[in-house]
Amino acid sequence: MKTLIFASSLAILSVLACTTPSQPATAAAQEAGTDNGAERGDVRWTVEPAGGKEGAPKLRLSHAKSSSDLSLDADLSVQRPEFDAAQSALGGTGPVRFAVRHASGTLECSGTLAKSYKGEGRCSFTPDAGFERELAARGLTPDTRGDLFAMFIVDATVELADGLTAEGVKPADSDELIAAAALDVTPDYVRGFKGTSLQLSEVDDAVAFRALGVSGDYVRDLNAAGFAKLGIDDVTGMKALGVTGDYVRELRAAGYAKLSAEDVIGMKAMGVTGDYARRMNGAAGGTR
Repeated sequence: MKTLIFASSLAILSVLACTTPSQPATAAAQEAGTDNGAERGDVRWTVEPAGGKEGAPKLRLSHAKSSSDLSLDADLSVQRPEFDAAQSALGGTGPVRFAVRHASGTLECSGTLAKSYKGEGRCSFTPDAGFERELAARGLTPDTRGDLFAMFIVDATVELADGLTAEGVKPADSDELIAAAALDVTPDYVRGFKGTSLQLSEVDDAVAFRALGVSGDYVRDLNAAGFAKLGIDDVTGMKALGVTGDYVRELRAAGYAKLSAEDVIGMKAMGVTGDYARRMNGAAGGTR
């Protein structure tokens, strides 16, 4: 299950960028001279006005096979302040130019606005050679320019890689770093599992947990309900089926005190409730 979640996350994050001349001898340079269909200006942008009273303008960055939407709101200013100049420029009319500078590289865009937050244009992405060197020093060399543009989109940084490594969850490659950034797997998130019956050590496990909404508090509640030892697969299955600490306690109160994690997952999958378990156990005349 977690493998499927991880694979799906990476598929969603398959973002390709345009090629530009005079790039350093890194992942970008490896694509130089090849006909990969990603010419300068191959990234397109469109912006649409807010769709409702509480909505916000939407900026879409698109390649032939992928796209990413950004809400131009106050949250974006907090989370991705590098987009502030774009947000300001897109509020005008007529010809427009803006640049977004990130650790991974710079996106330079131009186009036309029919009105405020209504327009389109094209962009070129120039990777940062220093960023690539920092990644290479950590064994995270991107395979293609598309990986670098994906890092730009999801805000994958060297600081994130170092923080996760310090918490014992070292990205094995650039794809894992991209997935961690996309799902907001942060050092704080990993630290949240300290003091529980399990410790995260693999990025794909952390990504699967984050995608399912698993938290350290969720695992602690299961531990407190009687499952002192739980593995990654146990927790993944329990969360996916909606098993909670309260559900486990209901089953135990109904007389089912020796259930394994697999038993509980199976009972939840079959729609067994605490009340049903109590009546069945009473009919059987004892504790299971």
